Amino acid sequence: MASRLANKWVLITGASSGFGAAAALAFAREGCKLLLGARRSDRLADVAAHAQREGASLAVHHPLDVSQTGSVAAFAEWVGTHTSTLDVLVNNAGGALGIDTVAEGKDEDWETMFQTNVLGVLRMTRQMIPFLTKAPGSMLLNVGSIAGRVAYEGGSAYCGAKAAELQITRALRLELCGTGVRVGTLDPGMAETEFSIVRFKGDVERANKVYAGVNPLLAEDVAEAMVWMASRPPHVCIDEMIIKATDQAAIHKVYRRPQS
Repeated sequence: MASRLANKWVLITGASSGFGAAAALAFAREGCKLLLGARRSDRLADVAAHAQREGASLAVHHPLDVSQTGSVAAFAEWVGTHTSTLDVLVNNAGGALGIDTVAEGKDEDWETMFQTNVLGVLRMTRQMIPFLTKAPGSMLLNVGSIAGRVAYEGGSAYCGAKAAELQITRALRLELCGTGVRVGTLDPGMAETEFSIVRFKGDVERANKVYAGVNPLLAEDVAEAMVWMASRPPHVCIDEMIIKATDQAAIHKVYRRPQS
C-alpha cells in the first residue's frame, strides 16, 4: 500500500543533523520530495544525498539561517523555484545554549535561543503559509520540547523559548482553522543527539553524562513520530504530542542504571 505522503513536498529546517537529518531520511522512505535547509551546507548536502538513496522522490537543499530574515526570504524564493505548494513544513531548527541561571546568563546565548526557537519559527511560517494553504490537508509541524511545558533550573531562556513555540503553535491552530492546514507541535523529552554537545559548547564528556545509565530517545524515534503526525488523513489533526523515553517520567524524574 502506497504511503499517503508519497510524492508530497516536505520542507525541513535544521536538516543537517539531529532530528532534522533523521526526519529527512524518514520522510524519504515515504517517497517524499524534500526541501532541506540548514546553516551547515556540507553536512546538508550529505543528508540530501543520503535521503535520495533512501527513496526520496527528490531531495534538494539550500543554505538557511532561520535567525536571519534575509536568509529566510531567500530560502522561500528558492522554494518557489521548485513548487508553489507545500504539504509538510517541519520547523525543527533550534536548540539550547548553556545552563546558566538568570543571574549568570549571557545575552548572546539568550538572543541565539530566541532568534532560532521563536523568531525563526515565526519567520519560516510567515513565508510558507501561502504554500501550505494551496495544499489542503497540509501539515505545519513545529518541534518543541517538554521544556516548554515544565521549567527547570538553568533552563530559563530555553524553557521560555519553547513555551513561546507552544503558544505560537496554538495561535496558528486558531488562525489557520478553515484553511485545511493542520497545525501541531511535537515535544520530545531527553533525546541523544548533538543537542547536549551544542548546549555545553563542545564539551563532549559533560554532554555524555546527561545520558549516563539511561536509554534515551533517539533522533529516529522523534522522526518516526513526525511522519505519523503528518501522514494522518486530512481531516485528522494531531494538535500536540509529547514523546519521552520510558526512563524519563518527568524532567526531574529519570531512571539511571548503575554504571560499572
